[in-house]
Amino acid sequence: MLEKTYSPKDIEARIAAAWDEAGAFRAGRPDRAPAEAYCIVIPPPNVTGSLHMGHALNNTLQDVLCRYERMRGKDVLWQPGTDHAGIATQLVVSRQLADKQIQMRDLGREKFLEKVWEWKAESGGTIVNQLKRLGASCDWSRERFTMDEGLSRAVIKVFVDLHRAGLIYRDKRLVNWDPEFQSAISDLEVDSLEVKGNLWHFKYPLKDSPGEFIVVATTRPETMLGDTAVAVHPEDERYRHLIGKMVVLPLVGREIPIVGDTYSDPEKGSGAVKITPAHDFNDFEVGRRHDLELINIFDASAVVNENAPEAYRGLPRFEARKKVVADMEALGLVEKIEPHTHMVPHAQRGGAVVEPWLTEQWYVDAATLAKPALEAVRKGETRFVPERFSGDYFRWLENIQPWCISRQLWWGHQIPAWYAEDGEVFVAASEAEAQALADAHFGRAGVPLTRDPDVLDTWFSSGLWPFSTLGWPDDTAEVKRFYPTATLVTGFDIIFFWVARMMMLGLHFMGEKPFSDVVIHGLVRDDKGRKMSKTLGNVVDPLGLIDEFGADALRFALVAQASQGSDVKFARSRVEGYRNFATKLWNAARFAEMNECRRVAGFDPAAVETTLAKWIVGETAKAVAETEGAIQAYKYNEAAGAAYRFVWNIFCDWFLEFAKPIFTGTDEAAKAEVRAATAWTLDQILKLLHPFMPFITEELWTVTGEAGPARAGVLALSPWPALDGLADEAAEAEIGWLVDAITAIRSVRAEMNVAPGTQVPLVLLSPSERTKAVTERYGDLLNRLSRLSGITVASEAPAGSVQIVVRGETLALPMAGLIDVAAERTRLTKALKEADSDIARCDAKLNNANFMARAAEDVVAEQHEKRAEAAERRRSVEAALQRLATLA
Repeated sequence: MLEKTYSPKDIEARIAAAWDEAGAFRAGRPDRAPAEAYCIVIPPPNVTGSLHMGHALNNTLQDVLCRYERMRGKDVLWQPGTDHAGIATQLVVSRQLADKQIQMRDLGREKFLEKVWEWKAESGGTIVNQLKRLGASCDWSRERFTMDEGLSRAVIKVFVDLHRAGLIYRDKRLVNWDPEFQSAISDLEVDSLEVKGNLWHFKYPLKDSPGEFIVVATTRPETMLGDTAVAVHPEDERYRHLIGKMVVLPLVGREIPIVGDTYSDPEKGSGAVKITPAHDFNDFEVGRRHDLELINIFDASAVVNENAPEAYRGLPRFEARKKVVADMEALGLVEKIEPHTHMVPHAQRGGAVVEPWLTEQWYVDAATLAKPALEAVRKGETRFVPERFSGDYFRWLENIQPWCISRQLWWGHQIPAWYAEDGEVFVAASEAEAQALADAHFGRAGVPLTRDPDVLDTWFSSGLWPFSTLGWPDDTAEVKRFYPTATLVTGFDIIFFWVARMMMLGLHFMGEKPFSDVVIHGLVRDDKGRKMSKTLGNVVDPLGLIDEFGADALRFALVAQASQGSDVKFARSRVEGYRNFATKLWNAARFAEMNECRRVAGFDPAAVETTLAKWIVGETAKAVAETEGAIQAYKYNEAAGAAYRFVWNIFCDWFLEFAKPIFTGTDEAAKAEVRAATAWTLDQILKLLHPFMPFITEELWTVTGEAGPARAGVLALSPWPALDGLADEAAEAEIGWLVDAITAIRSVRAEMNVAPGTQVPLVLLSPSERTKAVTERYGDLLNRLSRLSGITVASEAPAGSVQIVVRGETLALPMAGLIDVAAERTRLTKALKEADSDIARCDAKLNNANFMARAAEDVVAEQHEKRAEAAERRRSVEAALQRLATLA
């Protein structure tokens, strides 16, 4: 007998152990040998990470697909693994050492890396265990790590091969530089934060026009020490005559040109901008167009270096800013200073202000690699879902810049490049190979070599993930069977950083796209639509929700809101609501058990004869088809919605209610068939819900219907329902009409504010013979569930009746004496005015250009939601007033 109360914490660990014991998630099972392969690679979480709501959403969506395809009989490989997360991991371990008064640099590279590996062994599995708690059905026996020996070998081969092909090279360009961590970092590791600062307007003297100046506006006065031009728009009438002339750079004395360039916006600042090619990404491009000198005025710590005038050397950049402004003011060259709020890049790890810095790094010729990647999506070999995200993909790849792949870290894949004393570089898979190349080049043995100390960008190794995890560069059975993978599920924020790079590298090295479908989901935001952040204090811990409500409730709450490509507005109350859904399912199974609804060997749903059994079989088939179609279209919310409506409304609210009199009746044949149909339907429900709610469904699969035939293995490996051709139109017409009639009567009662305990008579107006037969057969049900005092037939509606039409049949509910018409009209009229007032209030904001321009996205969305809710309320009230008018 099922326990009276459903308790997730009592079953989840036990169910997870049962899946492990059964090898349920192993790819390449003997029983799946002839099956079609289906592979998803997990976006590898950082080894330093712990489960957050973004992980919970992403992995639940992947798990829905994997569990569904596994039940469809496919040989599913959900490839798990973690990313070594260069900066994050080095930061974590170095801080732990610092707490022990040990400095990383004092320890040395080799000893430090030993400490990192020790930390990884002790703490690196945290997020993997948390994903298991979520119910992720990965093949955990194949877990990979980007620093594994096999994956490292793949990384080295790719670097060496691309270098030999001329697609990896060294160059001196601007990078995002973290002056505290002293490394280049990727754009994704940079957060642009709004900062209140100033806009300084400086006067630069014209060389050949004493007393004349051109005014430039800047938010970074210190960088003027590295200016090499002033830019104006070539069509700006104020400055066209100055293009080609020279100005004398204050404080420095260097003569720099005035150039015409469309980068300068006549509407911003003074319309003239200072150009510092070595310290601004836009200025760098202007400098390239006009062949300007690049003068780097900062060292790696963002301290002013020897390229600036002596008075500023050795000053940290913000101290230099103060001195530059003071010196310009002393010279009378500050026209004005305006308060100015602007975005300033900060390092995601550590929070340092990021400096665009000119330095020599390793680069990939991304433009060349991008061409096949663009073509694969244009041809439809890989498609984005929703399709609109392909636009972002095209835009980024069509304008792609060289990819900086070197990082000044110790933790990561060390670049396989060795330098001779004269700077000649030798790239090879091993030091021995590099030595052989150097000896051959110089014509002597034992040429001294020094290895490049830098490591590769984490995205370089994760870009190989779809094939390196399968054993490439070896020609493994897994590569042959599971590459290309089927579907990639990821967030829109890493389309460029990860998706595009996997496409480029997969096509180049494997000759085939790495995946067929790229399914993009949004962010998980709070219930007000705001991004979750520690600053706002609105971060939700998924593990805490699992502890409180169970993993199934959290999973369903996420999937039910996962509309294609849209952000998820997350509220704790939703998880609580789906915990109640799980309890509803549990109670339904317990009710079935108490009423002796056991599985019957050889039960054939197509052969049932009882109308109610035929109806629930047909409704089950419809629910399976609707859910399956939505899953295959990646419409997760629609799939969850279809399953939810069937279980809660059709099965629990209607079928079980209609079955109660049969269970307590005397028709033994009908009783036996409806019991068998109930057990069969419950089994289909467990299969239908399993991809969304794996724990409770597996538990119920295991413990329900013990008196029936023995279960063949775990639910996770049971076949997905195949229920085509089971719809019965006659049964649907009969039971469906009954459901619609009860629903309509209840709705009218609610609209008319009829007291719950008040019984209302029902009059059928000239009904068809079929409808009369249905009401006679189910009269007791209709009376009980609609709170009717009785059912009669007439040709005309009694005075004071509300009429409703249900599938072509007209029903009348006499309300005379049951409600106070005048009081109801007053109540509804007041409600109508309130709804109109709410709509007008929302419209006033939504039609206000100033509000729309300044309001945050989540605030605007909230107004749209409020308006939609008020409009729906108005429609309902208006319908009730119209019904009330017929009673006058």
